[in-house]
Amino acid sequence: MNTGTARPGRKRLIVIAVVVAVAVLAAVLWARRAGNDDSALVLYGNVDIREVQLAFRQPGRVQDMLFEEGDAVTAGARMAMLDPEPYREALAVAEASVRVAEAEVARLHGGLRPQEITRAREELNRARAAATDAGRNYQRQAGLLASRVISQSTLDSARAARDQTAAAARAAEAALSQAVEGFRNEDIAAGEARLAAAEAARDQAATALADDELIAPASGTVISRVREPGSMVASQSAVYSLSLDTPVYVRAYVGGPDLGRVAPGTRVRVHGDSSDKAYAGQVGFVSPRAEFTPKTVETPDLRTDLVYRLRVVIDADQVDGGLRQGMPVTIEVEAP
Repeated sequence: MNTGTARPGRKRLIVIAVVVAVAVLAAVLWARRAGNDDSALVLYGNVDIREVQLAFRQPGRVQDMLFEEGDAVTAGARMAMLDPEPYREALAVAEASVRVAEAEVARLHGGLRPQEITRAREELNRARAAATDAGRNYQRQAGLLASRVISQSTLDSARAARDQTAAAARAAEAALSQAVEGFRNEDIAAGEARLAAAEAARDQAATALADDELIAPASGTVISRVREPGSMVASQSAVYSLSLDTPVYVRAYVGGPDLGRVAPGTRVRVHGDSSDKAYAGQVGFVSPRAEFTPKTVETPDLRTDLVYRLRVVIDADQVDGGLRQGMPVTIEVEAP
């Protein structure tokens, strides 16, 4: 009788112990979940690596293409080259024009040579002598007209000769004055302007010659090689597509209630599905404008919610090629 009574009591104790254990376990799990919700914010996004379309600034014939698809490129490396001969010839022409303009400006500043001034002075002396002789001849002819030895037409011819030689003397005097004074300031300014234009054209030709080389703007990986040697390309026509090594961005979205936890500068950890490595980074930008959750975000509970786009910048020392364009990743925002 005592044994039968003890067994049901023992069973009740076991049931109570199990219920208590389950309750305690549920409380612990709930506490852990609540603690995690307060300590970490998990977001989802995609890797966004910047790409550059590389092109020549000048048209021409492609002479060399030095990299293949998949090649690593360092900043400053020469990637391609146009045929430079047309640009070398254009630069030679421009440099010759500069020398001509320089010589013209030097001539304007220096004025006429001493020999030219001497010649102008001698021309003036000769014109004055001719004017003096013409004046004396006119005086003689005028005296002869009174005695009716010559006709009126002869006197008129002598008067015209006197006036012409006097005008020639005045012109020679003005020419000597101009030769002594040199060129006008307006002429010198015009010559200097022509020199400046020639120098600008020379600089343009030198820039065009330098642009026949395509230089990598940053380190990265060649994604596509668009042209081949011998191709004729127009200016701004892409010949390479380059994926930059840094910076590596992650584009993600955060809901309004959690917006205060992702201020610019907030530290985060990023990891993908292909490895267990976590990449350190920080929030670099938070959009001031709300938008509907894009389809690329794999969070079903946020499909219809308004979210804010943010950009995570991966630390430069963390970049190792493990994060590739478009890769889905998980972002864990560190607790403040």
